[in-house]
Amino acid sequence: MIKRSTLRSQIATALRDEILAGRLATGRDFTVKEIAEQYGVSATPVREALVDLAAQGLLDVEQHRGFRVHEFTLADYRAMCEAGQLVVDGVFQRIERDPEHAADPARPPGSAGTSAARRALGGLGPEALASVRRRADAAERAARAGDLDVLIAYDLRFWRELSGLLGNPYICDFLDRLRVQCWVFAVPVLRRHASLRGRLWSGHNALLDAVAAGDAPAAREVIATYNQHALAQVGAAETAEEKDI
Repeated sequence: MIKRSTLRSQIATALRDEILAGRLATGRDFTVKEIAEQYGVSATPVREALVDLAAQGLLDVEQHRGFRVHEFTLADYRAMCEAGQLVVDGVFQRIERDPEHAADPARPPGSAGTSAARRALGGLGPEALASVRRRADAAERAARAGDLDVLIAYDLRFWRELSGLLGNPYICDFLDRLRVQCWVFAVPVLRRHASLRGRLWSGHNALLDAVAAGDAPAAREVIATYNQHALAQVGAAETAEEKDI
């Protein structure tokens, strides 16, 4: 027998994936009963799962009517990118302020200061590094192929594992939630393109290399470049749509 808490989590994950895939479109209304019938379960774990997703900012609660998939705006997306950049910058600034890392300004990135950087990141052992590398490789293959669904799955795992190395669960949870919200906004915008081949960011390994080397400036530059790329992609699509109206 599946525990109710597990069922609640499974339903929340399934619905989140439906939202990310665009099958539960932004702005769509639905009820607890509708979802319970869809999954063949009772209303209680469904209601709990929907409340969880609402707490994550993915659903709006419609008083006496049910739930609606939250519709993020381009302004929201810009704010998400800025918030993520500020948090990541703060993490890497802490690394750069580390006495061992900063003892010799002439020390090249990735040399003697790497151990301090790795401790600040929670430790990058061979197994952890190999696991994140597999996610990076898979995400980059999907990005180059223009396979958005596969990219999202591996991209979320990549960022979750990478941020998990920080050793701070609050930062990890915040960045994971922010990443999901960014994709919820970006997916319908990106799908308006006839082909996504060559359009999607594929710098996962470059970021991982910089983090593994303890090269904080390089890591921050990769993330800044990603944000610029992402904003250019969605901004261009939004502008084109406005011209068509």
